[in-house]
Amino acid sequence: METFGVRVAQDDLVFSAAHFITLDARQCERLHGHNYRVAVTVQAPLDDSQCVLDFHALHRLTRELIEPLDHRILLPTEHPTIQISESDTQVEVSWTARRWVFPRAECILLAMSNTTAESLAQWLGHQLVDALEKTLGFVPQAVRVELEETTGHSAFFDWRAD
Repeated sequence: METFGVRVAQDDLVFSAAHFITLDARQCERLHGHNYRVAVTVQAPLDDSQCVLDFHALHRLTRELIEPLDHRILLPTEHPTIQISESDTQVEVSWTARRWVFPRAECILLAMSNTTAESLAQWLGHQLVDALEKTLGFVPQAVRVELEETTGHSAFFDWRAD
């Protein structure tokens, strides 16, 4: 069986964001930031033009997905012990005795249990699959999102159609 795919990993597929993760029930990292680099691979059969997908369209969709994350604080809404309350102007976050208050406009609340590189790659992967179908009418066979947190340290998420 032959497989075809396209990959985009350009210098502008980068976003800077702050986060913290809990490593176990007793440890919570300090708030810190990364310059995340994103690479995406899409697999599908060749179309009539002998292409999988237009590189430019994939690049544009990926940029559109990461743009809202840029220069934001990434917060997990499904963490079992991180409490988040929000108003129109602020987001209050607490974990055990620690408490942070951020301007609402500087936060992105994400439906995940921890803002790890793995979870962020998974979230982006699902967003990309949805965006490909909704905006381009394109249903991939497989998608891989790789998220580099720092040079040499990356996580990836693979999605395959059923």
